[in-house]
This record gives sequence, structure tokens and C-alpha cells, in this order.
Amino acid sequence: MYDQLLNLDPVKINFSRGGMDIINIVLAFVMYGVALGIKPSIFKRVFYKPKSVILGAICQLILLPALTYCLVIIFNKQITPMVAMGMILVAACPGGNISNFMTQLSKGNSELSVSLTAISTSLSPIMTPLNFALWGGFYVKYLNKHAAGALQVLHIEIWDVFTTVFILLGIPLILGLLTTHFFPKFAKKLKKPMQYLSIIFFVAMVVLSFSNNLHLFLQYIWYVFFIVLIHNALALSLGYGVASAFKLARADRRTLTIETGIQNSGLGLVLLFNPKIFPPDLMNGGMLFITAWWGIWHIISGLSVCGMFHLSTIRRAKHVSRKAQY
Repeated sequence: MYDQLLNLDPVKINFSRGGMDIINIVLAFVMYGVALGIKPSIFKRVFYKPKSVILGAICQLILLPALTYCLVIIFNKQITPMVAMGMILVAACPGGNISNFMTQLSKGNSELSVSLTAISTSLSPIMTPLNFALWGGFYVKYLNKHAAGALQVLHIEIWDVFTTVFILLGIPLILGLLTTHFFPKFAKKLKKPMQYLSIIFFVAMVVLSFSNNLHLFLQYIWYVFFIVLIHNALALSLGYGVASAFKLARADRRTLTIETGIQNSGLGLVLLFNPKIFPPDLMNGGMLFITAWWGIWHIISGLSVCGMFHLSTIRRAKHVSRKAQY
């Protein structure tokens, strides 16, 4: 599998300035939609019962990147350096923008979901570059010796990552908060369509990105599929496991599961496409494939988990109804 994955690294996805601008605008537009569901009053309510939101933030911002690094160590001989760095990049990204929609479907705690999305998104200008530099640096320093020279050392400029993340996430977040505050009725009407459009936009972005390399994507998807499957399952299990260990309410357990398992892979792709952050001569095709497929797979796995939670709710309601009859 290692040799097959190594064939991904030379894959080049080049965008014109206009193409990159379109992708950046799409991601900023999606993040604006996320911000429409965020109200400052939510943060006040969370502080009254902070246990769930603190655990959720720890899962997203600290535990997931750390456990991803552990997973990379376990599979170090099976995965290539660029695939490993792609996994670390995804784990460093904030929560995905469709998690609020999925939480509603699963009968989870929507208020907690919005709070966690707001926190991870608000902190992403700091935490995304910090986590990627920290765990990526550990990988390069301690595991690169097993890569047999296949990994080009990544000289990531933290300031470039910070400015990119702030422009794509920070500014839309501020505009969304202002829209919610001054035009609440408009924000409420726009929120639901934006959640559906965000899924369409991301899939369109992946298709646009790999349209010239579709044969390679189809050829190697099976290798990438199992890596992302395991990584995403780890993220979902982490959220559910931590919530269960601390005996959170059922709705909160569902929320932490979804919030930890849904990552903003679109931001990861935009960072990878930025020549100021990842030099054009860097063969990072493995990172691109992992990040792109993660964004598609977490939609599938997230909806599957929502379905399981929803069926569980129906079965529990029927059970309660039968007991009431007796």
C-alpha cells in the first residue's frame, strides 16, 4: 500500500488566480452561512452549564490532533509522509460547517453544536496553524527518518496560515454575526438554505479540484478510503467516548460525536492550494487526496450516524410507549 500511496504525491492540481478566487469566495460564503446561526447570547448560556462545551472543545482542539498523531505513528510503515501530513492537517482544521444541520437530524443539542462550531471557528486562526505546526513538526522531526527521503520538509509560514484562515473564516464570521444582530429575520430565513448549499459547494469544489486527475482519484481511492475511514471513525468514537465517560446527557453525547467527527476539510484544501503556504514544487498530492476524500466521507459517515441516532430515538419512544400501556 505504501508504494501505491507514494504515486499520489506527484499529482499536481494547479489553479489560475481566478480559480483560486472562486474557491476562496465559496468557502467564505459557506462560513458566512455558519455564522448566521451564531448569536452572542449563546455563549452566555453556555457558561451557565460549561461542562459539555468544555469537553467538546477539548475533543476538537486538543485530543483529535493528538490522537491523529498517535494513529500516524501506528500506521507509519503503511502510509506515506504526505498522507500522514494530510491527516494531521485535517485534524488541525475547525469543526465542519454542516455539523449543526446533522445535530438537528440526530435529535442532539443544537445549541451546544452551534456553540462548539462557533468556538472552534473563532479559535481557528490560532489553533489551526498551531496544531499543524506542532504535530506536523513532531512528525517531521521524529518519524521522517523512516520516510527514506520521500518527505520534503515543510517550511510553513505561520503568519501566512494565520492571515489566510482569518480572511476566510474570521471576516465571514464577523459579517454573519452582524447580519444576525441587525437583520435577525433575514438571517433566520437564510440559515437553512445555506446548510444545504454548503454540502453542494464542497462537493463541487472537490470535483473542480480533481477533474483533470479523475482517473488517478478513482485508481487510488480504495487506499485512501480505508485510511480516512479509520481516521474518521476515531474522531467519531472520540467524541462519543469522552461524552459517555463524563456521563453527559444523551443529546450532548450525540452532539459531541458529530462535532468531533465533522471537520472543515474545505479550509484544508484552500490552505493546500495556497502557494504561499505550500510551495508549488512540493509534491503534496497525498495530502490533497486525503483532505478531499475526508470532506466527502464525513458527510456520508455523519449522515449514517445521524440515522442511527434517529432510529435509536424512535425505538426508545416505542419502548416507553409500550411500558406506559402496561
